[in-house]
Amino acid sequence: MALALAGGSISAPAGAQSSDGGIPLIRDAEIEQLLRDYATPILRTAGLAKQNVKVVIINDLGFNAFVMDGQHIFINAGALMDAKTPNEIIGVLSHESGHLAGGHLSRMRERLAAAQTQSIVALLLGIGAAVATSRSGDAGTGIGGIMAPQEAIRRSLLAYVRTQEDQADHAALKFLNATGQSPKGMVDLFKRLSDESLFAARDASPYLQTHPLPADRVATLEVAAKASPYWSKADSPELQLRHDLMRAKIAAFLDRGDTIARRYPLSDASLAARYARAIATYRRSDLPKALTQIDALIQAQPANPYFHELKGQALLEGGHPAEAIAPLRRAVQLAPRPALIQIMLAQALNATNSGKTSEEAIGLLRTALTQEPEAPDAYVQIAMAYGRKGDLAQADLASAEAAFYRGDLKAAELLATRAKGRLPIGSPSWIRADDIVSAKQKPKTN
Repeated sequence: MALALAGGSISAPAGAQSSDGGIPLIRDAEIEQLLRDYATPILRTAGLAKQNVKVVIINDLGFNAFVMDGQHIFINAGALMDAKTPNEIIGVLSHESGHLAGGHLSRMRERLAAAQTQSIVALLLGIGAAVATSRSGDAGTGIGGIMAPQEAIRRSLLAYVRTQEDQADHAALKFLNATGQSPKGMVDLFKRLSDESLFAARDASPYLQTHPLPADRVATLEVAAKASPYWSKADSPELQLRHDLMRAKIAAFLDRGDTIARRYPLSDASLAARYARAIATYRRSDLPKALTQIDALIQAQPANPYFHELKGQALLEGGHPAEAIAPLRRAVQLAPRPALIQIMLAQALNATNSGKTSEEAIGLLRTALTQEPEAPDAYVQIAMAYGRKGDLAQADLASAEAAFYRGDLKAAELLATRAKGRLPIGSPSWIRADDIVSAKQKPKTN
């Protein structure tokens, strides 16, 4: 069950499921930090600060945001690209926080359980009625009579979800006012979505929608939002720039080169446009030109950790790991939460094939794993570093961890079994290997 921002059926959004049953995610230190900064005041005001709610980015260009448990807000990359201001995305996060704070997920599960019971009873009564009428020769009751009660139950559930969406909208207004932020971005965004879906929804029955029809929803929301004392408050230029850089980065990594050229033409001298063009240049393997463009970005903002990260990434992927180390080290020093960058720096250290860098790589990865304890890439890199040191027991255990968090339990069991044979019995590492051997299912992400 997913409570989503965009209208549609009561399910996870199309495209959210990958072929292996997982969700295709985007991990990026810069974007995640920006979303964390957007969400933190809202979550604190909503009473959710202790739940450690994380904003997770889905690699999907459709517009959607939703919650499926009490610890994650999922948002599509397409929503981040489409939102023109920070305030629009903050409004989306506020709406989804409204679902979490309102306990909508648990109540919906209870409602579904009751509906399932009702549905079974209704189906049995319908079958009984059909049998009775067939015996009496009355052909007026049949499949329609069986399905009618279930259709009524379905409409009741949809009405309940529409009520929850309305509640989440008003909760979002409350959170925005409490944090001194404007609800205008949320209204503007809903208007834009309403315009886009107007033609598709013009003949839709309001009783068969999981969300209030867009025009009704926007009209109701706008009246309440305009009463906010912060209605006209704009985002700061600094935050708007970070938002523009985020949109440029997502577009540059997910769109084709010709699309980037149209969206960010050479005539656009903004920092965001230059960022997008630098990423697009390195992605088409023109490393010398890309480095020139990235160095210009660093000159414009020397303390921006993510420009240094981009330079290191371009050098690493361009086959120059030794040269990537310095900019990645600088990025780690500057970034507020550098775990993902530390993993990349360790990868560059490992790629130099120098035994002298193994200890540094292991230290970086151990630190990164305190923030990213379920990152398969970190375990792959630490396995390589231990292997280069000749510590085969720890290399096997790290490889088992990598397989475990990828969901490959068969490989994880084999590697952990081998690690157990090399580790002191009863040691913490041996116990962890034994846990992996005993695991029956992929761990739940917290």
